[in-house]
Amino acid sequence: MTKEIKTIGVLTSGGDAPGMNAAIRAVVRTAIARGLKVKGIKKGFQGLLNDEVVDMERKDVSDIIQKGGTILGTARSSEFKTEEGQKAGAEICKKNKIDGIVVIGGDGSYRGARALSKFGVNTIALPGTIDLDIACTDYTIGFDTAVNTAMQAIDKVKDTSSSHERCSIIEVMGRNAGYIALWCGVANGAEDILLPEYYDFNEQTIINNIIANRKKGKTHHLIINAEGIGHSTSMAKRIEAATGIETRATILGYMQRGGSPTAIDRYYASMMGAYAVDVLIKGHTNRVVGYKAGEFVDYDIDEALEMQKNIDEYQYEISKLL
Repeated sequence: MTKEIKTIGVLTSGGDAPGMNAAIRAVVRTAIARGLKVKGIKKGFQGLLNDEVVDMERKDVSDIIQKGGTILGTARSSEFKTEEGQKAGAEICKKNKIDGIVVIGGDGSYRGARALSKFGVNTIALPGTIDLDIACTDYTIGFDTAVNTAMQAIDKVKDTSSSHERCSIIEVMGRNAGYIALWCGVANGAEDILLPEYYDFNEQTIINNIIANRKKGKTHHLIINAEGIGHSTSMAKRIEAATGIETRATILGYMQRGGSPTAIDRYYASMMGAYAVDVLIKGHTNRVVGYKAGEFVDYDIDEALEMQKNIDEYQYEISKLL
């Protein structure tokens, strides 16, 4: 049996994502409303090892729901990947009388949460990643904002690309997952969408497509390239050499992580943060919160990490048709 929860901690880990502040706010305010104390842990698991732990009250999370990034900060920690580091983190939780902890981040953060659970700290993880690559949930905190930010930037590049009758390669984030690329490819009307899950690295197919479209009178050609494929600049040079059409690469980069979160990211992150607190109060540990079929749910972290997620084949086929 897990012990009664009196004090909970909250940290953000890995890459930042719009909506993390909404989740932090919900954790703090829900916990206080349930009669618990809350401690914020700065700079992720590395901050935990450095004992960067502060008390948090309702006022500490005022006026943050609309802000991008994370007020707690985030960092990656090689030390916490070791068993010694994980034991040290659990000891620091006990020193600060933290009975349970909410970890907001991606699958790497889940592994850190699982380690704390193994050493006696009740843990609940929230899916905070713009990549949408966590299999146990249909939604991840930050994806909606990131894809809308990318979409708006691509619209602007497409305008100038049309004016100059260029081919544009625009590289979007998503590590080895092609969800941002797929969504932007459809939403921005791209002629080619390159996804790590499906791309065969046959550039001749793209070149043939560009030439065929130019012969039909199309004045621009938009290629959305996923970060997991990369090499957009060198690809642009090869395409220009092969087609004779001016080709430019634009790498959107970290702008996709920032900015004020959308209503979806604010709302869902808030519900997930509150849900995580209530799962902890019930005495559960080693769980991850997800959103499936219109409901907020939770899974065992081990089960969640074993799940596989791939781009839906039908959606990919329709993206090519469009």
